[in-house]
Amino acid sequence: MILLQSPSRFLLQILKDRVLSGDKGVDIDCHTVEFDDVRYHIQFSMRNPKVMVLSVALPLAPPEAILYDGLPLGAIDAIKAAYGTVVQILDPPKDGFDLTMKINLTKLPSDEEQRNAVLTQIASVREVVLGAPLKLLLKHLSSKTMAPDVDKLVALVHRPNESFFLAPQADKVTIVYPMRFQDSIDIVLATSFLQEFVEARRTAALNNAPSCMWSPAPPLELRGMNADALNANAGFVTFVVFPRHVEGRKLDKTVWSLLTFHAYVSYHVKCSEGFMHTRMRRRVESLIQALDRAKSDAEKLKKLVHGGSFRRLSLKNEGNSHH
Repeated sequence: MILLQSPSRFLLQILKDRVLSGDKGVDIDCHTVEFDDVRYHIQFSMRNPKVMVLSVALPLAPPEAILYDGLPLGAIDAIKAAYGTVVQILDPPKDGFDLTMKINLTKLPSDEEQRNAVLTQIASVREVVLGAPLKLLLKHLSSKTMAPDVDKLVALVHRPNESFFLAPQADKVTIVYPMRFQDSIDIVLATSFLQEFVEARRTAALNNAPSCMWSPAPPLELRGMNADALNANAGFVTFVVFPRHVEGRKLDKTVWSLLTFHAYVSYHVKCSEGFMHTRMRRRVESLIQALDRAKSDAEKLKKLVHGGSFRRLSLKNEGNSHH
């Protein structure tokens, strides 16, 4: 199984190249898009080559997801905590984007290892922003407390017009994903994949992993949600996270894994589909080769029969042969 990486490789490469370029540089004005429709607008100016303006557009939020000034709960505090004085949030953001930041590369640490860590964190802005409410709730779980002013069921956006849901309690947090796919083949493969995913969790080697359940119908935690939010053609996946799953360094890994679970499933479904197509093509090619061999053998036999290899003896020739 392959886990998606948090930093945007494209964004990280641009940052590293600009740091290594010294005071030299060219104007940069480019757009890039990542999975689940997270869009970036990256701008550098020659007049100020060590300052980057980065705008981020998040997936379109469904009605049940609550945003604060266009951002998830706790996103502003998470940005300030992660980047400190290196990043300045511009208000309002650029048109068509949910967040615009001015990043001053002259304020990066002088130590190379620390500098690369900060650059990687900047390239992970998607996780910092979208994962902020999830991280906030799981931090409270690690101390076995409840976050103040939080509903019994929290909807968090992770894909365009799609949410997953958290039911926080002091001793556990239940996370529910309505699994939706557009392609009919993807629906079949995803349903099979998720059922096997649940079975794999029951093996002894994964006893310490969060418990996992799949059901074709919405679980009780989603009782009362609107019909559109519960529209799932590949069933519902439920994880139960306990304090031991978010202790220390486990917290960031758990946040990213939960935030990208649907993308993780989609990736492996597409890989499975591609693998099956490859196997089918190879099988067809072997059958065609077998047919070609059979065809050439038949043609050789036909030439052998009609090519004069067998000479018919006449009665005259047969009589002369007795003498």
